[in-house]
Amino acid sequence: MNNAQSPLPSGNAGQYRDDLSVSPTSSGELHSDDVKRVLRNTYALLAMTLLFSAGVAVVTLTLQLPAPGLIVTLVGYFGLLYAVYKLQNSAWALPAVFALTGFMGYTLGPLLTHSLALPGGAQTIALALAATGATFLALSSYVLLTRRDFSFMGGFLFVGMVIALIAGIAAMFLQMPTLGLAVSAMVALLSAGLILFETSRIVNGGETNYVMATVSLYVSVFNLFTSLLSMFGLGGSND
Repeated sequence: MNNAQSPLPSGNAGQYRDDLSVSPTSSGELHSDDVKRVLRNTYALLAMTLLFSAGVAVVTLTLQLPAPGLIVTLVGYFGLLYAVYKLQNSAWALPAVFALTGFMGYTLGPLLTHSLALPGGAQTIALALAATGATFLALSSYVLLTRRDFSFMGGFLFVGMVIALIAGIAAMFLQMPTLGLAVSAMVALLSAGLILFETSRIVNGGETNYVMATVSLYVSVFNLFTSLLSMFGLGGSND
């Protein structure tokens, strides 16, 4: 994207830091204007990263590029995620975010290729995309309207994702489609919970850095889409 770095303000490192995050007041709370600013920046960057990731996925699909493999995927994902964390308050935060989301778009391409090769593959992708969008809008709207605090779910969601990751790797190596389907359903539910959790943190002032908020929401949306795609694809392939 030509305007990928447009949210970055001009100035020194201190000014970048001030723009990427909002500091709480002396009472430990954020003003409503600060929360709105974080939300606005988060959703703007999320929209750009989703479009960028989708573009990379389409290029990967068109060129029929091979899947990077499990090891490269895990190393690339966690390595870039760590880079975003370390650079979250610097001028390099946004390039790191687009590197991460672009890499995840690249890993999505082969999955789309596989889905399109199945009967009704295009409809499956469209259904998964529509379900993901509807779920994200519904959950986000619920939190924004009610301002309910879902911070209590943090520990449960983290443990759940660790278990899902281990189970997913086991299903891959053991060639167990049923376990893979169960893991996809589990990840879909956990991703929905993470959307509630992260949106709640932003609304209630728990997350003041829109870069980290964007990455968290992007990963949740990405996992939700790929999980639904796997579920619908496996269900359709058994018909």
